[in-house]
Amino acid sequence: MKYLNRMKAAVMAAVVLTSLSFLFFGTARLVDIGISDRLDQRETVTNKKIYIIGIDDKTLARYGPVNTWSREIPAQLVSGLNGAPGGGPAVIAFDVIYSENADAQADDHFAGVCKEAGNVIAAMSFSFKEQPEKDEKGRVVYDPYYVDHVIEPYESLKAAVTYGFANTYVDPDGYVRQAGAYLDHEGERIYSLSYSAYAAYQEHMGGTAHLPDVYGRNNRFYFTYSAAPGGYSVVSMADVLDGTVDPVIFRDAVVLVGAYAVGMQDSYMPAIAHGSQMYGVEIHANIIEALLEGKTQLPVPPLPYAAAGAVLCGIFYVCTGRLKLRYSAALLAALSAVSLAASQLLCRNGLMAPTVLVPVCLLVIWLIQMVRAYLAEIMRRRRVVGVFKQYVAPQVVDKISKDKDFELVLGGENRHIAVLFVDIRGFTTMSESLSPEEVVEILNEYLGLTTKAIFDNGGTLDKFVGDATMAVFNAPFDLDDYIFRAVCTAWDMRAGADALSEKFDQRFGRSVAFGIGVNCGNAVVGNIGCDFRMDYTAIGDTVNTAARLEGSAAPGQILISSEVYEAVKDRVEVTPIGEIPLKGKSNGVFVYQVDRVKRG
Repeated sequence: MKYLNRMKAAVMAAVVLTSLSFLFFGTARLVDIGISDRLDQRETVTNKKIYIIGIDDKTLARYGPVNTWSREIPAQLVSGLNGAPGGGPAVIAFDVIYSENADAQADDHFAGVCKEAGNVIAAMSFSFKEQPEKDEKGRVVYDPYYVDHVIEPYESLKAAVTYGFANTYVDPDGYVRQAGAYLDHEGERIYSLSYSAYAAYQEHMGGTAHLPDVYGRNNRFYFTYSAAPGGYSVVSMADVLDGTVDPVIFRDAVVLVGAYAVGMQDSYMPAIAHGSQMYGVEIHANIIEALLEGKTQLPVPPLPYAAAGAVLCGIFYVCTGRLKLRYSAALLAALSAVSLAASQLLCRNGLMAPTVLVPVCLLVIWLIQMVRAYLAEIMRRRRVVGVFKQYVAPQVVDKISKDKDFELVLGGENRHIAVLFVDIRGFTTMSESLSPEEVVEILNEYLGLTTKAIFDNGGTLDKFVGDATMAVFNAPFDLDDYIFRAVCTAWDMRAGADALSEKFDQRFGRSVAFGIGVNCGNAVVGNIGCDFRMDYTAIGDTVNTAARLEGSAAPGQILISSEVYEAVKDRVEVTPIGEIPLKGKSNGVFVYQVDRVKRG
């Protein structure tokens, strides 16, 4: 059974995690990765050789809108940067697409300057659309990255420079976390502007460019930002052109030229600064540094991740079923912390794993366990109440069940109680002449009568001992006028016995009569036994005396002790019997026979 329960727990955990894993690779991923951004994306600029020459408001104010510029302006910029003493930049990458011919002479001059420099990379752009196509099995699928058309540098510039696509990949939540490495188009592999600039820089510095691991049909990868908006060194293009900024500072550096003004509408939301805007040229700078520092990632494979998470969740489910609340909560916190640390470690080692998915699954399992434990406690309480109703008056049980401080524990307490014993006179002789079925029927009718009388008067049914019944009053909690209630119970039993005797006489030719004894005094009352088996009862001389009184009672007689009589003498009519000896007691007990009970 335990093995089966563990298997159920493991299956349950696997179902939970797998379900959430499917969500992870859907919309829920956006929530998770948003949290990952805040944990993993930090400002850590380490490469000081990346500069941005911004086409800012100052530049636009001096030269006018970019679409009105002569190509002599970017030609002057390239010449100035490469003409610095000691050499120019490692690479100059334009995040501006020069796609149309304007002034032929200026266009050709710009192309010639770039060709002569040999370190210029021009931008181009792909325009994608969703296109239906057939896969290898002949099924129609939709390619979301079908190239509809290409915006390229004008012909003479394209022939003179290296070029790369400057497309920005925006996630469904509007943030930029991914970049493209390359695209194969019409038999040609075209690299991104960022990768092309990175490769050119590595070649210039004598290093080797490593193509990052990619995924998807458009060869993407995740990257970790190094700088927030404004985190890289930015100089105005106007200041470079007029000589305010010495071009020597750009020697052997990556120089990115691009829009740095709001009006140029080239800004996006970066993962490193939620709610902020970052210019496209700054995003390229971050991608280049990520390539230089090896801070790129691929999505973690979903199936191995789900399997590992399912095992963890299954173990956690089993553990929380055995641990107390505070220990399971501590285990939840510890495993969540380990999971968060593991996701960040994976990120640093090239895998983009969910950050909060496993902690959320663990929390869901913990909550399920808490709800299950709560429901189990409710069911346990109901079972206890149900069992307790077998020997305690229902109104008593209802009160106990509403008492938050009530608890069934092993042990007893000394209480003043009233005790009643009753049994059938001549039952043994009668049972010898009847069939077992008839004996059981008579016994059940008799026990039903005595139990009803006890419950109707608020008493606690202690036990059945063969054909005898024991009841206590004023336990397990205080009961008003409990001694008189015990006497009333005895009177109700005697009254019921007359009707029951007539019924048995007609059916079986046998009559029944009860002998009843009632006593009061101190006794030890509580759960007697051991942890796994206990019995709620009363023990002591008071109980023994009540049992002896019942044993001395004649058929149809109710005997009460002098202590009981003193407590109820104003409400009963009795016949003094006198002092009678009781087995096991050295002194006799003065008893009375109850003849009538006066009820309000």
